Amino acid sequence: MPAAVLLTLGGVVLLYGGAESLVRGSSALALRLGLSPLLVGLTVVAFGTSSPELAVSLRSALAGQGDIALGNVVGSNIANVALILGICALVRPLRVHAQVIRWDAPLLLACSVLLVALLADGVLSRPEGAGLFAGVVAYVAWGVVPCRAVLSRREASPSVRDEFAEGLPAVPRRVGAEVLLVAVGLGLLVLGGRLLVSGAVTLARGVGLSEAFIGLTVIAVGTSLPELATSVVAAVRGEADLAVGNVVGSNLFNLLGVAGLASWVHPVALAGVTRVDLFVMVAAAAAVLPVVWTGHRVTRTEGGLLALGYCAYVGWLLV
Repeated sequence: MPAAVLLTLGGVVLLYGGAESLVRGSSALALRLGLSPLLVGLTVVAFGTSSPELAVSLRSALAGQGDIALGNVVGSNIANVALILGICALVRPLRVHAQVIRWDAPLLLACSVLLVALLADGVLSRPEGAGLFAGVVAYVAWGVVPCRAVLSRREASPSVRDEFAEGLPAVPRRVGAEVLLVAVGLGLLVLGGRLLVSGAVTLARGVGLSEAFIGLTVIAVGTSLPELATSVVAAVRGEADLAVGNVVGSNLFNLLGVAGLASWVHPVALAGVTRVDLFVMVAAAAAVLPVVWTGHRVTRTEGGLLALGYCAYVGWLLV
């Protein structure tokens, strides 16, 4: 038990260090390349911070632990919106980019509904997983094609970027330093996530919690801590694009990439994850739309309501 506590604490420390390094490096790269921080947050940062979810779900699927594999995805998506976005807004109200409102938030809701529809028969099959994974490939391709890059540069022009320029770090002189910061940040996030999950699972099982509960809460929050650390650091530094883009992009990657690849490797059964959990996941994705539409910002009040909603959900799971 003491070893599990040390693993958990060590994971938290590594996650924070990795988040700080990743935010600094990715922001500087976005400025150097003329791309908006939002595009970086929706792709590089979001997928990098979702790598612990991918590792855990793949390992669980191969071990036949469908409860943990699917619960990790569902629970992480709920935590990302309700807990992480809520905490970030409490730390500092977040201004939301128009691109999130037009495309990415509606796409997140559509993908959430799609996953629920595919699980109507109680199992996510290999062909369905392959289709989901193809979706994340298409999303990344759509994000880096020339027309999207041109759009990002237009949105990052001085007339628009002035709104988000405050708090962005100065661009280092050498691109190698930026790449190194991103690489080190991602490495620390992955390692920290693994240590944290290992310690948390040992602690949870020591008190007799079920695998479904562990997947939906302990592992979900544990693997979401990279997103939490990255988004909170970004919010504190005034980089709302990275904070919001990281949450939305991570959820899209969880739905398409993590769930898709895990079920492609081995079919994943619904098992202990209930329809109520799936409904809460869809509701969390739907909650992003009215929140970002009201003044194009997430206020402290809205952040508080999101965080309270997550506490209520965990309370329901315990009951």
